[in-house]
Amino acid sequence: MSITESESNFNNLENLSIAELLHGINQEDQSVAFSVQKALPQIQKALQVIVQKMQAGGRLFYIGAGTSGRLGILDASECPPTFGVSHDKVIGLIAGGDSAIRKAVEFAEDDKTQAWKDLQEYNISNKDFLIGIAASGRTPYVIGGLKTAQEKGIKTACITCNPNSEVVKVSEYPIEVPVGPEFVTGSTRMKAGTAQKMVLNMISTTAMIQLGHVKGNRMVDMQLSNDKLVERGTKMIMHELQLDFDKAKNLLLKYGSVRKAVEAGKK
Repeated sequence: MSITESESNFNNLENLSIAELLHGINQEDQSVAFSVQKALPQIQKALQVIVQKMQAGGRLFYIGAGTSGRLGILDASECPPTFGVSHDKVIGLIAGGDSAIRKAVEFAEDDKTQAWKDLQEYNISNKDFLIGIAASGRTPYVIGGLKTAQEKGIKTACITCNPNSEVVKVSEYPIEVPVGPEFVTGSTRMKAGTAQKMVLNMISTTAMIQLGHVKGNRMVDMQLSNDKLVERGTKMIMHELQLDFDKAKNLLLKYGSVRKAVEAGKK
């Protein structure tokens, strides 16, 4: 039996109080960060190639089904507002298409050919990098996409919570994060999902820093999509140029980004 399907460490959950359930879930979650830490060498190897590809103009693709697919889409969708990159720089695809983001599409993950069809719509090439996300490591949609991508000369990685699983065999840069049994047996949206999200955070954030979208520790290329972010950007400019709030805000609104406003202010 795979690790993600193994029996929970807790029994008779329906008989536990709210406090006991919360304590149990939290107790299990505390092990996740340590599991991710053990995978850091694998994450680093993948990122060295990802950054190289993206610096040369390539893109990063995620494919997954269910929770794994949604996490990839979440990570991809947060890159443009956070780092100011175009929406086609990091692309997340889910089995069953966009409708599967909100509502599960039955048997969509069982089609081994669909992922490659989805990727072809974006003209994926060997300039790009593909990551398959599959907690179980045996999702046909993900395996099929990775296998075909490898055959086409595209560099591939996977994020899985079952070591030596099928998805590892079709990934040049496997990232394996075994987190043990879930609190609710087989519910990989829990610890496995948390581990996958942590790894995705590391991958996209590290890549974007390496691509120059962070200065110091600040998101200088973030999109000014609401009042909170305009205020945050204004404070960055105040800090960098030693200006008062109004002057910093005027600069920001004039130039449209923290980076451009600071560059103009220094001139």
